[in-house]
Amino acid sequence: MSKLINTPEERLNQLISFAKRMVSGENGVELYHKYRSVTDKVTPTEAMEVLDVLLKEGIPAEKLKAAIGKILNIFYKSLSAFEWKKPESGHFIHYLMLENREVEKIMHALKALSKNAFASKKPEDYQILKSKLQELKPYELHYIKKENILFPYIEQAFPGYRCLSIMWSFHDDFRRGLKVIDGLLNEPIIDNRKLSNELGKLFFTVLPIIFREEHIVFPVALRAISDEAWKAMMAESFETGWCYIPQPEITYYLNNSNSNNTDLIDLGTGILTASQIKLLLNTIPVDVTLIDENDEVRYFSGGNHRIFHRSAAIIGRKVQNCHPPESVHMVNQIVDAFKSGTREHADFWITLKGKFLHIRYFAVRNEQGTYKGTLEVSQDVTEIRALQGERRLLEWE
Repeated sequence: MSKLINTPEERLNQLISFAKRMVSGENGVELYHKYRSVTDKVTPTEAMEVLDVLLKEGIPAEKLKAAIGKILNIFYKSLSAFEWKKPESGHFIHYLMLENREVEKIMHALKALSKNAFASKKPEDYQILKSKLQELKPYELHYIKKENILFPYIEQAFPGYRCLSIMWSFHDDFRRGLKVIDGLLNEPIIDNRKLSNELGKLFFTVLPIIFREEHIVFPVALRAISDEAWKAMMAESFETGWCYIPQPEITYYLNNSNSNNTDLIDLGTGILTASQIKLLLNTIPVDVTLIDENDEVRYFSGGNHRIFHRSAAIIGRKVQNCHPPESVHMVNQIVDAFKSGTREHADFWITLKGKFLHIRYFAVRNEQGTYKGTLEVSQDVTEIRALQGERRLLEWE
């Protein structure tokens, strides 16, 4: 086979053929021997491009997700050997990698603690395990920065970005896994079999994601994204924050050249400056996001009422790319209904981290009734929901 492969395009076609056959369930050992001339030399860029093509050609994300571990295991040797210059202090990826080193220590400790708890079955050992698991919760900030800062920049700079949605889906597996394990450890009688199974899933989520970040996504992103964009990412990370490491010092900031704009804007029922509009939107006690008629994010509110993490990197991003594969169908269902005019709003309410959240979507239309976008309004209504009786007098606490 190697004699037939003379160009990068031919290499990529062979890798795509291999991956498709892996997804379809063919024997991995036989496929490895058949395609090893290309799989033994695969690069991070090729790995992303292969997965991108499979998604573009219509292979369901869930089906690809189920096979991706087997595919990347074949690529493991080549990807591990690929050399790329690690960024130094001050770079966004540098700090993401520092977070990874710390979470690896936690995972290593969890492995030992779980073995001890399973062997002893003592309540105090399960409690120690539970306490260590709590240290994983801040790691969600790592995934949030990837989803809302890094991924949008990759989408703008690298055409083969679609496989990032699969990685996002694994992030959600981590989130769900922590909740399930926490529930199992709160049971009066611990089921070791179930707990072991869920901990295994957690290990086979967190550690492979780290490998895929540092041997595929990060090398590709470094080649594709400009230095100025990396600086912007560092500035945008300030609001989200970091886990396990000190807050990096940020010496450069996003360009807010329009922040002092004093031009008046006629809103029909009032005339305000851009600065006043910004203050108004950031003061209203709701989290607002606007998507335009092309499904692109155009605005999100700031201030202290932000419920869901956002970063400036999502401006101009397709709303479908702002969600993991499992929930994209619901996004499309809402937007399609608004575009067709069959629906004007959609309401959801959930409990998240002890807060009762009301999430509403509204169709935005002009005077002629033409669809111009979708407005998402999210509000923490925990205190509102608990109100009783009346308050007619001013009572400041």
